[in-house]
Amino acid sequence: MLDLNGITKTFGGIHAVEDVTMSVASGEVRGLIGPNGAGKTTLVNLISGLLAHSAGNLSLDGEPLDRLRAHQRAALGVARTFQNLRVFPSLSVAQNIDVARYSGRGSAMVDAAIAEFGLSDKLNQSAGSLAYGQLRRLEIVRALALNPRVLMLDEPAAGMNEQETDALGRSLSWVRSHSDCAILVIDHDLKFIMSLCDRITVLNMGTVIAEGAPKDITKNQEVIDAYLGEADERAA
Repeated sequence: MLDLNGITKTFGGIHAVEDVTMSVASGEVRGLIGPNGAGKTTLVNLISGLLAHSAGNLSLDGEPLDRLRAHQRAALGVARTFQNLRVFPSLSVAQNIDVARYSGRGSAMVDAAIAEFGLSDKLNQSAGSLAYGQLRRLEIVRALALNPRVLMLDEPAAGMNEQETDALGRSLSWVRSHSDCAILVIDHDLKFIMSLCDRITVLNMGTVIAEGAPKDITKNQEVIDAYLGEADERAA
């Protein structure tokens, strides 16, 4: 569904992302992990069109995306959330969702998603009045309103407690069972990532150092040295 071939992004002389080649299949949930500064968010910005890549090419279901701007990619079904929340606080929850609903390909599942993510009784409230966890869920529902072919979630569980994270995982499993979109998830919560994802890609210093099933990633010594050991220390 989503194909990246040699994607590179340089800022001056710094390679933020270097020669990343990756394919994410329809219906697959792919984790994207790595230490801070590894290039994860930059890669999502490149896929969504928020940034232009310096080299390489990317396509969605065989259709080149390289020359398309962010709103054109969104209209084709490239949807995302942000590490730092980007809702319209003065608009209602329903209006936030409608921004995407009328900009994308139209989604038959959005009303069910509103209920699944616990927003049915919040539709007439201003987004700015929601609790933090509800704002995270609103961003995901808004992305789903685009009827995405690829859904990219940048740290969706950030700031959530264990119960909220577990509920989010169940809701994302619901999305998977009701849609064939590819899902790409960045998060530092390894329990959340390992339980949710089919495969995991690991970035370090802008390059892919490993890719595979969660059980294989946890045994990869290069990944342990670059990231998992550091994550274990944070958890402790």
